[in-house]
Amino acid sequence: MGKIEFIALMALLMALNALAIDIMLPGLQEIGASLGVENENHRQYVISAYLIGFAFAQLLYGPISDRFGRRAPMFFGLGVYVVSSLAAIFVPSFAALLALRFIQGIGSAAMRVITISIVRDIFGGRAMAEVMSLIMMVFMVVPVLAPGTGQVVMLFGDWHLIFVFMAVMASVVWAWMYFRLPETLHADDVRPFTVRSVLQGFRIVLTNRVALCYTLASTFIFGALFGFINSAQQIYVGIYGLGVWFPVAFAGVAAFMALSSFVNARLVGQFGMRRLSHGALLGFLAVNTLWLLLTLVWAPHVPFAIFIVLFALSMFQFGWIGSNFNSLAMEPLGHVAGTASSVLGFMGTAGGTILGAIIGQAFNGTALPLVMGFFSLSIIGLIFVLIAEHGKLFQPHNQPV
Repeated sequence: MGKIEFIALMALLMALNALAIDIMLPGLQEIGASLGVENENHRQYVISAYLIGFAFAQLLYGPISDRFGRRAPMFFGLGVYVVSSLAAIFVPSFAALLALRFIQGIGSAAMRVITISIVRDIFGGRAMAEVMSLIMMVFMVVPVLAPGTGQVVMLFGDWHLIFVFMAVMASVVWAWMYFRLPETLHADDVRPFTVRSVLQGFRIVLTNRVALCYTLASTFIFGALFGFINSAQQIYVGIYGLGVWFPVAFAGVAAFMALSSFVNARLVGQFGMRRLSHGALLGFLAVNTLWLLLTLVWAPHVPFAIFIVLFALSMFQFGWIGSNFNSLAMEPLGHVAGTASSVLGFMGTAGGTILGAIIGQAFNGTALPLVMGFFSLSIIGLIFVLIAEHGKLFQPHNQPV
């Protein structure tokens, strides 16, 4: 498999996770009406239930893939994703839908954990950061297309067709990987699947200062993103009245993130992960500070043009933060890549989901809870990066751990 095909396959494997989140957004209102959900904030549980299953399952896939290889656990996860998607067509209640979304998240966790493990099996250092940036660029195209895709799918039927579409896409990716991607786990890196070895792997990950702190920083930054995803439909449609133009606004911001990942892939080899991501984190904080001040000045609603420009600028910085922080966290852990991806993925997703749910449930008819969340979480993320780097930003080489 050539590099371009490899990046495309890895990106689509990870994109199935984003698809399962973003394609649902246009259908949340119809799902709520169809299944008798009265509180509009409760519709967000369709996202949260998926993310909770996605978070906890990551703890298992890493150690399993370190023992049995990358292919078999990935095929299992894809199968769970397909079956739960098809089963959701027949749900009789909102509670049943949430249960299946939880199971779908369990399947999707394989794609997040094992994909990163596969990349780490093959690449390291700035090369990994470059490849991850390109993967993230393709991955970010999904939020550009997914809401609009969901809207188009629903032109041919109701929200059930969205789950059929997800099942078909996962089946295509399953076949592509089966026929084209060989096993990437090196024989020397196979670890026994025992309680002792798993706990030892967890200890290696959790006692590495750089890996742990960059993961915690990512957790808080992703918490802001999840907060937006939870309340996007309410803000774009409820506050700004975009209606059917909601997917277009959502796609425009996601396009900035995809562009950011592409630029990062072009620059990371020259400037390094730390210089780019640290500068982006400071820019993220600066934009969010301005965003908060203007939101307070224009209370209760900042004009849409200002809202979308500042949000897009914030997300452009996010594109430089995500892939680099992930690569920095994984860099010292290549010998336990599966377990490391598992633990770091669980922490990032579980923590981000909880933080995002808090922001989403704080929605009060204005964008202020979201903007406050972005501002607060960016400060906390910066604190953890400073701890990882002994208080010195922009250093081009790893510090002792």
